[in-house]
Amino acid sequence: MKTPVLLFDVNETLLDMRALDPLFQEAFGTPSVRQEWFLTLQGLWMTCTLTNRFAPFDKLVRAALDMTARRHVVSLDAPVREAILESLRHLPPYPDAAAALDTLRSTGVLVAALTNGTSAGVRTQLRHAGLFEKFDDVISVDQVKVYKPGRTPYLFAARRFRAKVDRLSLIAAHHWDLAGAKAAGLTTVFVRRPGAVLSPLGPKPDIEVADLEEFARRVATRRHRAR
Repeated sequence: MKTPVLLFDVNETLLDMRALDPLFQEAFGTPSVRQEWFLTLQGLWMTCTLTNRFAPFDKLVRAALDMTARRHVVSLDAPVREAILESLRHLPPYPDAAAALDTLRSTGVLVAALTNGTSAGVRTQLRHAGLFEKFDDVISVDQVKVYKPGRTPYLFAARRFRAKVDRLSLIAAHHWDLAGAKAAGLTTVFVRRPGAVLSPLGPKPDIEVADLEEFARRVATRRHRAR
């Protein structure tokens, strides 16, 4: 039996971005602007992919923050801006993340992170969250200069593991990430994180779970039965 490769999105799948809410409350008067900022950021990296241009993730983060501030006619002073950017590097993990990764590793599967963040940034994030050592590999789109949901990052991950794409699964809380992975030929797993919803236009994920521990239990059971 060939070893499965499980790719995990990072922000909002493994790490809880709600930790930024107090900073957006302070800066904008409401924590809900955090979701607006992140949607703006997603729009920027998708524009990069569609126009075949690449800008570093850190620059996109700052640009999205500037655009959000202008939209709300808010002047962000440097300390507030830097506090938001620094906190993004030190997000807490979801409570189920560590135990689920440990369970998965114990079954013999290969586990990797696949992020739109920078290589340095995601390593800082995962180390702070106590998750870095739980991965066989950490892959960033800055290694291929194409953002997800473009196909290139998913295919690059397959090459890293010298595996056919049908051995890979993407686990994520974002419908657009799952759509990109499915288009590249991967199996997809949707995690129902708070506020995460699937697109009614599809494609539907192969698996849908309430949390990562449920997914890990399913994998462990399937691997045990296959032995």
